[in-house]
Amino acid sequence: MRRWWLQASSTLLVVFALLPALSCSHKPAANTLVMIIESAPQNLDPRVGTDAQSERIGALIFDALLERDEHFRVQPHLAERWEVADPLTYVFHLRRGVRFHDGRPLTSRDVKWTFDSVRDGTLRTPKASTYRLIERIETPDEATVIFHLREPYAPLLWNLSGGAIGIVPYGSGAELKSHPVGSGPFRFVRLAQDKEVVIERNDAYWGEKPKIERVRFAVVPDTTTRVLELEKGSADVAINALTADMVEALRRKGRLSITEGPGTIYAYIALNLEDPVLKDVRVRRALAHAIDRRPILHYLWRDLARPAESLLPPEHWAFSSEGARYDYDPERARRLLDEAGYPARSNGLRLRLTMKTSTEESTRLLAAVLQQQLRAVGIELEIRSFEFATFFSDVTRGAFQMISLRWIGGNEDPDIFEHVFHSASFPPKRANRGHYANPQVDALIDAARRTTDTEERRRLYAELQRLLAEDLPYIHLWYLDNVLVHSARVKGAQVASSGNYDFLKTVELQ
Repeated sequence: MRRWWLQASSTLLVVFALLPALSCSHKPAANTLVMIIESAPQNLDPRVGTDAQSERIGALIFDALLERDEHFRVQPHLAERWEVADPLTYVFHLRRGVRFHDGRPLTSRDVKWTFDSVRDGTLRTPKASTYRLIERIETPDEATVIFHLREPYAPLLWNLSGGAIGIVPYGSGAELKSHPVGSGPFRFVRLAQDKEVVIERNDAYWGEKPKIERVRFAVVPDTTTRVLELEKGSADVAINALTADMVEALRRKGRLSITEGPGTIYAYIALNLEDPVLKDVRVRRALAHAIDRRPILHYLWRDLARPAESLLPPEHWAFSSEGARYDYDPERARRLLDEAGYPARSNGLRLRLTMKTSTEESTRLLAAVLQQQLRAVGIELEIRSFEFATFFSDVTRGAFQMISLRWIGGNEDPDIFEHVFHSASFPPKRANRGHYANPQVDALIDAARRTTDTEERRRLYAELQRLLAEDLPYIHLWYLDNVLVHSARVKGAQVASSGNYDFLKTVELQ
């Protein structure tokens, strides 16, 4: 296995060394940073868009009531401060003097409209369910907003912060999809669907103004073309848009700068706990002990990832790694399989499992490696690959034994535990696709959602993570690093663990 990875990687390095600079693209203008993105934003209205590009570009155009710090705690933003009068009442005091890009002042009326238009059906939006526990919103004056809830809901604050939603002008309708008007550090200039999005500095911004004048997001779906655009200087920046082998090739060539940082994208194996074999926790634990993540991280991901021990990233305020660990231990895996009633037969095999994957290359490579590693403890792994739409349809129906997927962004809010592990969250309602059920886990999730005491929530989530480590509905794999590739004229680039585009607020062009 190691020899094959080395040979494939060496071949890729030779290919990149020979790639010609074939493009008619022009050099970026002196005042414009060109950033490559893989796909176009689907909807720049922050009340509607849920794809990564819509949320990340939208967060530069729109301000939210709150923002998130490096430990994913909420902090003041448009709301200078807030009080929790009781578990059902949140009072926010707005920053004065903020204006939208068209000059209109931002007041409590705009905040109320933003959330009412999501909740009352004015807009068709998948975000409506997020705010279903808001009973009503009051605006006693231009700088005060009061949210009244139907029941205690601690995740409310997270869902009022940047990345979840932004504040839009009163009366805004569906036109914001392609002509957004916000109050953020950048203002919208133009959108050419599937080609580019252009934004420019908001010189009237109430906070610290960006140092760059303009950003052009160039949509480049093909990975090899992204490399070429960066190498010849037609583009300045790409984040998490290249394969690990491409990053390694660029690193060796040395003409571009590479900035890395720990990320939150979480890869995992989900197991179907209704399956006759996998419902036995000893089998699940044997699988975890049979997987050696070290060579996969080194050869497949070029060390641009770190082992995961929880669904939450280690930087998170609610992260806990105090639960059971499943280090690579094939002997322990064999003993567990013996205990579960799967002794080795004369051919060394004990049982057969099936893993469904998409046709995406890294997923298929991972499955091939897992097949080899599991064979060493007597598990024959059959791999079935499907086009993504077919694969994901099976995933959402729970029609699988084993799958591997990633959580991107969703695992930055601890309320994801309700979404993926609560017994009330079986598909199609939410994403408990392995049909995991544990009354103790349900009780901890419910309690953590109801209390506004951060330390109590931390304690509840630590116990929750301990129980999940015992039951093992997911096998943790790794968190992918954030990798920012940029030209020499980009200075001061720093990547946030969330992988968002906040670095565009502080970088300079030289």
